[in-house]
Amino acid sequence: MTARNHVIAIGNALVDVITTAPPEFLSERCIAKGSMRLIPADEAETLYAAMGSGREISGGSAANTVAGMAALGARPAFVGRVADDQLGAVFAHDIRASGVSYTTAASTGGAPTGRCLIVVTPDGDRTMNTYLGACQELSEADLDADSVAASEILYLEGYLWDPLVPRAAMKKAIAVARANNRKVAFTLSDVFCVEGHRADFQELLASHVDLMFGNEHEVCALYQTKNLEEAMAELAKHTAIAVITRSSEGAIVLEGGNRHVISGEKVAKVVDSTGAGDMFAGGFMAALVEGRSLPDCARVGCITAAEVITHYGARPEADLKALVKARLG
Repeated sequence: MTARNHVIAIGNALVDVITTAPPEFLSERCIAKGSMRLIPADEAETLYAAMGSGREISGGSAANTVAGMAALGARPAFVGRVADDQLGAVFAHDIRASGVSYTTAASTGGAPTGRCLIVVTPDGDRTMNTYLGACQELSEADLDADSVAASEILYLEGYLWDPLVPRAAMKKAIAVARANNRKVAFTLSDVFCVEGHRADFQELLASHVDLMFGNEHEVCALYQTKNLEEAMAELAKHTAIAVITRSSEGAIVLEGGNRHVISGEKVAKVVDSTGAGDMFAGGFMAALVEGRSLPDCARVGCITAAEVITHYGARPEADLKALVKARLG
């Protein structure tokens, strides 16, 4: 079957609400600075009311990734559930306007559209407080098996592994991709995801995943070590291609016995680190389907990640194609 999409991603469909605040805003509420946590509906309402004026921007990890891919000229699709409400309409409009195919039907009568309340401190660090809402209602019925079969890569986010119903949908998508000889890519998403599903994630990498993304902290958590070299030695045994991001230090790509170390891109000032890992994955996969070498894929990822941290929000604002051409040709 000829591939219709370069990538089809399954993930949380969220709207980011971003505000700036001093660290004291977090400590006064016993929120760990730089953390990512899930919160219930009542806390989401209380925290939202306490936050200062901010920006509402469509987000969600895998959704950010495919938006970045579209900006680089790839053909991505996204599967994720929103509700039939104002934020749901905002999300659907934004992702389609970015060039991503999005056909998941909005839910009615259930939980509202999920939102991520993001507090950015003056150092550019972001603290994410996520109410998943309608995201958790994504089910196998939302999957179009033909679209999965007609996509070169199936991309899954670890954030969505926690709820049982979406997890079943992701497992079904993996089975469809495998049956049609498609690649499966997976992002570890966050240390708390790894710690909650370590055994599942290790089994996924060993049996189903061709391409893994994770930062150095997530990879170390996966193998319960503080030594990155030890973690990478284990990782290399189980995944065909593993990409470890290291913030400003760049990335490391493991492929069999090969290791590619890529330096990070320099930026004048980090404004908001939200979405840096998402945009790295988008840049990497857009370059991969274009046929670039793995080191160049990582370089494109570093370029796109560097762009997104120079402004608020997790979606690109500059011309990514022009940035990549200027740096790599």
